[in-house]
Amino acid sequence: MASTSDQSAGREFADAGRRGGELDDGETASGDPFGNSAGRETADGVSGHVGSGSGELDDGEVAGGTPGSDAADGGSGLGAAGAVRVRVPATSANLGPGFDAFGLALTRYDELTVVPGGTGVSVEVTGPGEGEVALDESHLVVRAIRAGLDALGASVPGFTLRCENRIPHGRGLGSSSAAIVGGIAAAYGLAGEPLDRERVVELAHEIEGHPDNVAACALGGFTIAWTDGDTGRTVRLEPLAELSVVAYVPSTRVLTKEARGLLPSAVPHADAAANAGRAALLVAALTSRPSLLMTATEDWLHQEYRQPAMPESLALVHKLRGSGLAAVVSGAGPTVLVIGEEPERADEAPDGWRRYELGIDPLGVQVWPADAELLLAEGGNERSRTRVEHPEAAD
Repeated sequence: MASTSDQSAGREFADAGRRGGELDDGETASGDPFGNSAGRETADGVSGHVGSGSGELDDGEVAGGTPGSDAADGGSGLGAAGAVRVRVPATSANLGPGFDAFGLALTRYDELTVVPGGTGVSVEVTGPGEGEVALDESHLVVRAIRAGLDALGASVPGFTLRCENRIPHGRGLGSSSAAIVGGIAAAYGLAGEPLDRERVVELAHEIEGHPDNVAACALGGFTIAWTDGDTGRTVRLEPLAELSVVAYVPSTRVLTKEARGLLPSAVPHADAAANAGRAALLVAALTSRPSLLMTATEDWLHQEYRQPAMPESLALVHKLRGSGLAAVVSGAGPTVLVIGEEPERADEAPDGWRRYELGIDPLGVQVWPADAELLLAEGGNERSRTRVEHPEAAD
């Protein structure tokens, strides 16, 4: 992030919101609510591609910045105890053979606003989770903010948290990882510290219990994550700019605990060997050889074992792969992902499902300073003033 005053950043955010008309589900028909080039959103999600460095319960930008750069992370800090805004991407883990290791950041986002003040917490939620999640200290974002502040040795006794959610819950798109990473990133902003993404992954892993989704959420792009003792580690690789993703999201949820409970305690050695080879191949396919995606996304470790919990998802995976599309179960499911260069080839969504055309988010979580007085005066939703109707883009 650039070092700017809270007031100027608030104006920039408002101006960015006016550049894109907001749809009923919070997506923008054109422009980007943060003024970034992270993909062109459509009625069903986000499409378009992003060049490198340009422009809670389940698994699952600043234009011109790059992960870890001062421009993206606020190298001089945000100013202690200032209001902050956070944008955090959806993620998909596993990607077929990369079980509990691979992650991909996607251009669908939750947005958080945190305004410090008082001694308690006030939580407001719109979108997925509204009317379902806790609105007190037990809220996952609040817990992550507290953990982040403790790790930084900072204290913010009270704050107002507003969550504008767009990542579906319980669908394998990293909603819990987004909440955790978003909360920790907000803590860095509240403490006036530049974002340390590797440390964010470590802290998020401690809360989430596995680093695959949180790594992609924190760093963006394509990540490989592992544990070193009790510490979550990650390496970020640059995926091909021409790749895009189609997500098929059903109306039903699957709990990660349920999906994991179906996995056997041991698999045949031949299956493990085949899976290791495909995982290595997938690294090449995502970064340099997209023609290998069909072969590289074959899995022997988890997808078929989970069929009893999500029979429709596995049926869709088989159907899409039969059409020559690199389809996988996203995270613990039940969302199905197609990765490739031609998203328009992917079929329409089955009845009761939604189809989202997405890009690959290149930057991961982003934090901006915000104008606290403006946020409080407007009820935290300055973008509602720019709302316009787009009948041609309605869901």
